[in-house]
Amino acid sequence: MDDRNELGRFLKSRRARLDPARAGIEVISRRRVAGLRREEVAALAGISVEYYVRLEQGRAQRPSEGVLDSLARALELDDVERRYLEGLANPRTSTPRAPRAERARTELAQLLGMMDRIPALVINHRMDVLAWNHLSRQLFFDFPATTPKDRNLARFGFLSPESQNRFVDWHDVQRATAGALRLAASRHPNDEALATLLGELTMKSEVFRTLWAGRDVKQRTHGTKRFRHPVVGELALRFENFELPGEADQRLVTFSPEPASPAAAALELLMMWTAPPAERTQPHQEPVTD
Repeated sequence: MDDRNELGRFLKSRRARLDPARAGIEVISRRRVAGLRREEVAALAGISVEYYVRLEQGRAQRPSEGVLDSLARALELDDVERRYLEGLANPRTSTPRAPRAERARTELAQLLGMMDRIPALVINHRMDVLAWNHLSRQLFFDFPATTPKDRNLARFGFLSPESQNRFVDWHDVQRATAGALRLAASRHPNDEALATLLGELTMKSEVFRTLWAGRDVKQRTHGTKRFRHPVVGELALRFENFELPGEADQRLVTFSPEPASPAAAALELLMMWTAPPAERTQPHQEPVTD
């Protein structure tokens, strides 16, 4: 992934999405480009036009915290975008890691097996699925039947035709996935496995190329995801992402229904329909080479 002057490209993408009228700028004549002009962003941020131009062109290095705060306010960045901007302005220094087998701890895999009433899985920052329980296989895809490389939620979302059937809000899932991968790329600039994944998605998915060029960044810690299952139909489930202390960029993701809801009844039926009693507490985990 070529990230040279990514700071400038991100700033340009953020000003292009802003409505001049909302920013209090009177529009007298038709504009050739969408959003705010460079001089307008500079004025809103309280910095010189020359300095802002240098930032977008990659000729100004490491802007101060005060400048970043002013730009964030002028460009109406949310908290995730503000942290992303900080990462671009002050990139981490790291060296490429040698490929190694990445696993979820055995105790985590066993914990997933004990969660027999809700779908749950452990993923890393690349969205590799490191461990899962039976119900999560029913919602997404049959993890054990795929290779470790293909046991990846981003590859599933962009490259598998089945994903459009499984996710009711398919396009929203794709936008969130692309935004999460962009955030991961900023935090792991020398992750060769992540770069390979991004390259594959860019080459094989036009949708991903378009979303990636939009430079949106996302970090969804909780919310609702709607699934479509061939046996029980549509399920609206609440997801929670739990960062795992001591585990490098791994997180536990759970999906639970609203109590006494149609989704709760559907999930109960799915559990009884698909999982033999002996299998409901069986943990699953496989190594993923990063």
